[in-house]
Amino acid sequence: MKENAVIAEEAALAPETVSEAFEQVVRGRRSVRKFLEEPVPEPVIEKCLELAVLAPNSSNLQPWEFHWVRTPQMKAVIAEACMGQSAATTASDLIVVVARTGTWRAHAKRMIADWPGGNPPKIVRDYYGRLAPFMYTQGILSVIGHGKRVLTMAVGLFRAMPREPVSLGDMKVWATKSTALACENIMLAARAYGYDTCPMEGFDSARVKRALKLPGDALIPMIISVGKAAPDGIYGPQFRFSTNEFVKRY
Repeated sequence: MKENAVIAEEAALAPETVSEAFEQVVRGRRSVRKFLEEPVPEPVIEKCLELAVLAPNSSNLQPWEFHWVRTPQMKAVIAEACMGQSAATTASDLIVVVARTGTWRAHAKRMIADWPGGNPPKIVRDYYGRLAPFMYTQGILSVIGHGKRVLTMAVGLFRAMPREPVSLGDMKVWATKSTALACENIMLAARAYGYDTCPMEGFDSARVKRALKLPGDALIPMIISVGKAAPDGIYGPQFRFSTNEFVKRY
């Protein structure tokens, strides 16, 4: 299979070569606030999006959508919703990343119907046909979720068990977590291909939803601008607090 060939090819590379290249990509990724007037080739964006959907995600239910904004008209609309910040107005492309809380049921059915080679094993059919609906169904006003909360609290007195999601709020967190992982894949992929990005949180989500006609269950964790960094596109040195402040050893 193609995937096995890729794995074999990567395994043939010296580990230090792979790790050094990866570290270079990670350290080279910066939040660029201003881009050159240089278009990003469409195949590059397509490859970034292809790699985005390889991100790990909860139960492989893939609760994400990527709205690739490239036309001048729609770019202007989205940039205005981003309050005209230069990261949006100068970008070659904008990717509106959407997390969906309402697609899990259809995707669970597809996991069974589209299982590679057909005839998924019983454990797969049971998981997506029975366990997933129990875990993710919340009901109107989270009525079912509240019942599950009581159940998990009671059972949790005697053994470890998942405590979430048991509300519509939990489902928003659930979908956003997986979608954010895909966002990182997009940004690292762009850097690996020699382009730059900026993950933007400052935008009018209501205006963006109207412009793209997004459904009611859609959340927008971020809008990612893509382009070639301008010389003055990075506003300061890369600065983080000490790693030791955040790593707890046990």
